[in-house]
Formats: sequence, structure tokens, C-alpha cells
Amino acid sequence: MTAGFLETVRDTPLVADGAMGTQLYANGVLFTTNYDELCLSRPELVKRIHGEYLKSGAQIIESNTFGANRFRLQRFGFAERVREINIAGVSLAHQAVSEASQRAFVAGAIGPTGLNLKSLPAEEKDAIRAAFVEQTEGMVAGRHKPDVIAIETMRHPDEVQLAMSAVRSVTDLPLMVMVSYDAFGTMADGTSPERMAELLAQWGADVIGVNCGDGPAGVYENIDKMRHVGLPLVAMPNAGLPRRLDGRMVYMATPEYFGVYAKRLIKLGVRVVGGCCGTTPDHIRELVGSVKMRAAAAQTSEGEGPSDSIEGGTPVPPPGVEVVALAQKSRLGSKLGKRFVTSVEVNPPSHLSLTQTLDRVRMLKRSGIDAINIADGPRASARMGNLAMAVRVEQSVGIETILHVCCRDRNTLGMVAHVLGAHELGIRNMVVITGDPPKMGDYPTCTPVYDMDSVGALRMIRGFNHGRDPGGKAFGGATSFLLATGAEPAAMDYEGELAKLRRKVQAGAELVMTQPVYEPAVLERFLDDVAPLGVAVMVGLCPLISYRNAEFLHNEVPGMQIPEAIRERMRKAGTGEPARREGVRVAREMLEAVHKRVAGAYIMPQREYYESAIEVVDGYLSDEALRGD
Repeated sequence: MTAGFLETVRDTPLVADGAMGTQLYANGVLFTTNYDELCLSRPELVKRIHGEYLKSGAQIIESNTFGANRFRLQRFGFAERVREINIAGVSLAHQAVSEASQRAFVAGAIGPTGLNLKSLPAEEKDAIRAAFVEQTEGMVAGRHKPDVIAIETMRHPDEVQLAMSAVRSVTDLPLMVMVSYDAFGTMADGTSPERMAELLAQWGADVIGVNCGDGPAGVYENIDKMRHVGLPLVAMPNAGLPRRLDGRMVYMATPEYFGVYAKRLIKLGVRVVGGCCGTTPDHIRELVGSVKMRAAAAQTSEGEGPSDSIEGGTPVPPPGVEVVALAQKSRLGSKLGKRFVTSVEVNPPSHLSLTQTLDRVRMLKRSGIDAINIADGPRASARMGNLAMAVRVEQSVGIETILHVCCRDRNTLGMVAHVLGAHELGIRNMVVITGDPPKMGDYPTCTPVYDMDSVGALRMIRGFNHGRDPGGKAFGGATSFLLATGAEPAAMDYEGELAKLRRKVQAGAELVMTQPVYEPAVLERFLDDVAPLGVAVMVGLCPLISYRNAEFLHNEVPGMQIPEAIRERMRKAGTGEPARREGVRVAREMLEAVHKRVAGAYIMPQREYYESAIEVVDGYLSDEALRGD
């Protein structure tokens, strides 16, 4: 890669490879074999496995040298071949990257010695440090050096420190250090993740994190406790915990499950995600869509890629082209800031007929709702195109729509055609989003596009509003879209969310529609922080329908954070109609607490409970909505 490892990892998340041992075993190599020595005796097999991970999209390839230290190798009679094996391991990884003709970093992998440090005297610990020095010297002795040294699967703080000290005495390459915790969430000596993060930072690690020892859920829990030191984070979980099946140890976590948790790790702020024991190229392939979205966002912020083809400043309209003011763009635009507005999300059906959907929209219009939000393949599901539904809704029912525009499925040319076509058909309100990766939906093997992210798409459409195409050329007129965007007030990486929102507003967003919020204090903080941006905010509300529904949204849907107290209320409410009414009360309490500080409410009813949406906003509706004023 043209940029250095640390520079790249700070700018954009990266995908590392998965398990080498799992793939060697799958290729018929028994566990009684020394896997590190295969770099010498079966180099083509090792290189082929590296290549399979590269084909899956891995951007970091670890050398097959995890156990290539004197203590582990001597058990197989290879103690005098440490240097030779490590040179070969790094070289094979570089060869695989070169033959794949793609950009990727090579990480020199260093694992533990396998010794119990608790009972070792000081002189033997010196011997352990010397072994790590010897291994590192081998790694950097070849024609091609690693881009980063990866110390991993360390269970004892003393051994981590010995390995880090040894590496630093040999090379100043970036140092990525991963530890493994036990079932109680501590190191072998009881050190907590919080304290371990502080020690790793103190000892000079550049990137810190967790690998092995547990599946995605356990790694997520532990790495969350390591964020406070401010270093870039790396997470490489196992594919769940192994079970014995027909005499073999099998890792049960599917690639799809692994991918869902990887998305959460990235949302948490993790910069490198990969796999450890049990993971395969299929698991790694599941990570790529999520990371590609984040990479697109980083490119946009740095002024690269197709999303930045129009200048970052406000485009200058061609002579004779007038830019339409917000209040004149749409009925929704004319109401913002003048009265409380309401919108309800009604998604396209997964079948052909719109009859029932239109009946529900008519009910919402009769109740006084201002606009209908229509998602664009929500959660990567297979549905009717939302533009077709939006046109039918506006023509048949006479209520305004807010069209979601997702970057996932269209390249730049397709996005241009979609947006300009929507304008010709009379659609004037758009929510621009990056979109969930296909792995979350009905067809997880579909290829995401992501030519641009939401910032780039906003910038492009703002250009249309100023009479300029993506190349900055005049195209004989100007569109008049009201541009909205999403935000997550309860985001785990809150500062990152605010930074992204600032870029969205700079790119042209005029309205913010939040993810569902359940705590007034969370939204109050968000409103205080975004006030300087000068954009209207509609609060997102999602009336829950059951405890199970609350747990699913909290644990399975990215961007949803439901406090434990709210989930407990839903648990106590029971099921059926009592639970639905409790969900409405929760959402209504939220609205009553914040309605004076927001421009309106955006309701996302679950499982087509549109009556719940009306109950939430009852008392906040206006006769103007009924008249279509």
C-alpha cells in the first residue's frame, strides 16, 4: 500500500485475514505437524491459503510464523531453523500479495512460547525475551520486511511485555498487540481489560486489541473495555467456541453471524477486524462490505474518490440558473421551523401489489401525518423499488413522500440516473444514506457497490441543486431536492458520529432525521452539539411491540441502542396488546420530553403497527397536514 500501515489504519478500517491453522487442517495437514515449518517444506500450500484470503478481500495478511520461536520449534526438532522459517514466512506472505496484484499489508505474526510464566525464574524469562528477539531478527532479515509486527494470543502480561521489549530492541516497525482473555474476562494473572489496555499503551504498542479465546460476542465485550486509552483497536475473534462433532472440533459460528458482530465492532470504533481460530475465507468475505462503507467515508473526508468530484465548497451555479430556497423546495420544506412536522416510515412490499400499502398510507394521511418515509431496500432486503412506490403514493394518495436513497446498490452512473429520474417524476424530498451491507439481508452473497457513501451522494445531489453534474459541468437547469440525512445520537463512537454529521451538512444536508432515541438526555446532548450546524432535526421514534422485539433491535440491528431500563419495562409489560401499549407510552414519553427542541418526529412503526405511530404523535398533528397546505 502506498500509505504506511499506521497512517492507513487511522484513516480507514482494515480487514485482516483469518485462521491459517484451520485452513491447513482443511487441506489435510494433521495437528501433529509443525505448521510453521511448512513455510519451508510446503511453501506453495501456505502461499495458496494466503491467496485465498486475499481473494476474499483481506487487506492484512499475517505470516505463517505464529509459533516460529525457539521454544515451540524445539518440540519438533526445528529450534535451529528459527531465522530460516521466519524469513520464509514473511517472504511467502509478500509473494502472495504480489501475485494477487492487490493492495495489502504483511504482518509478521508472533505468538506466545507456550510456557507458564508464573513459575519461571528471572533467568528463564530472559531466555524467553531472547527467543522473541531471535524471531524478530529473522522476520526483518529477508528481502521484504513486514509492514507491521503482530504480537497475538498473549495470555500473560509478563510475556506480552517481554515480546514487546524484544521487538522494539530489533525494529521500529509498527507494533500491533493482541491479548486473549479467559471466560471471566481477565488475563491469566487476573489483569482486567481496562488495565491491560493501559499497560499496552505504556509499553509502546501502536495498535491494541483482542484475538482468539472467544467468539465475536466475547471479543466485543472485552474490547469495549479497552477503548479508553485512545489507541487504534484490533479485533480478531474465533468463529465462536468449538464443539466436538463426530470426533472433530468444529467452530459453530457461521460467516453471516460473524459478519453481524464484525459490523458492531466497526461501529464501536475498531480499526482492524479479522478472524482467528475456525475462521475461513468465507468469514473474512463477510467483513468486507462493512469495512468498504467505512473506507468510503474516510475517502470522502480526505477528498478522494468519485464522491469528491465536485469541489468541497458550495458549487457556483451556471449563469441563468437559480438555486431554489429550502422553503420552496417542497411542502415539507415550507413547514420546517414554522410548525411541528410528522413523518411515518412505510416500506415497499416484498410482493407486487401496493393496494394494502396505499390503504395504510391513506389512513396515515387522514390522521394528519405530513409525509411518508420510504426506505430503499431496508436491511438489504428484497423489495419493490421505493421510487415506484413514492410516485404511486404521491399520485394516488396526495401525501408527500421522503425518498431514501441508498449508496449500496448503484454505481455513480446508476445513482445519477436514479436521482435525476426521481426529480422528473416529481419527488422532492430525499434522505441520503450509505446503506446496510448485503450480508445482513436476503441475499448475503450479493456484491455491494458503494462507489460513494452518504457524504459523497449528498455532495453530488447538492451539485444537481446548483445546476452542476458530478464532473462540475452545467447540465441545463437545476434540481430542487430537500436533502435529509441520518444520525445516531446514541452512537458508541459519538465523536465520530458528530464528525460524520458535520461532513454531511457541509456536503448539503438540510435536515437531520435521527435513529430511534429512548433517553431524553441522549437527545438533549445531541441537540446541543449539533445546534451550531444550523439544521433542523426530526427525532426518530420507534414504538416497541414486545420485549422480544426490544431485545432484537438492541442486539441485532446496527444503530439501535435501547437502554436496559426500557427493555425491562417491555419485559414487565408481557406480550400482545399490553406490550404494544407500553411501547407507545415509551415513545410518547420521549416525544413529550423533547418536542419543543425538535422540528418534528419521524416514526418507525414495527411490523406495520401504523396505529401505534398515530398514537405516539396524537396531539402534535395539525389540520394543515389534512388539507395538504
